[in-house]
Amino acid sequence: MPEHHDDSEYVDAIRDGNHATTDIADYVGVKRQSAYERLHAMEERELVEKETVGNSLYWTVDED
Repeated sequence: MPEHHDDSEYVDAIRDGNHATTDIADYVGVKRQSAYERLHAMEERELVEKETVGNSLYWTVDED
């Protein structure tokens, strides 16, 4: 049975200084692809934003 992680865990990862998809995945305890899919869904709901830096994605949270 797959583990379920709340969006808040991903937001916490970003707020704790993890901005790369791989770092966020490690923080939450999921595979990189799973983290990317969740972050992408969160971006569509405007919970996070992404920026491409070189070949990497840099995820941020609007603190307003």
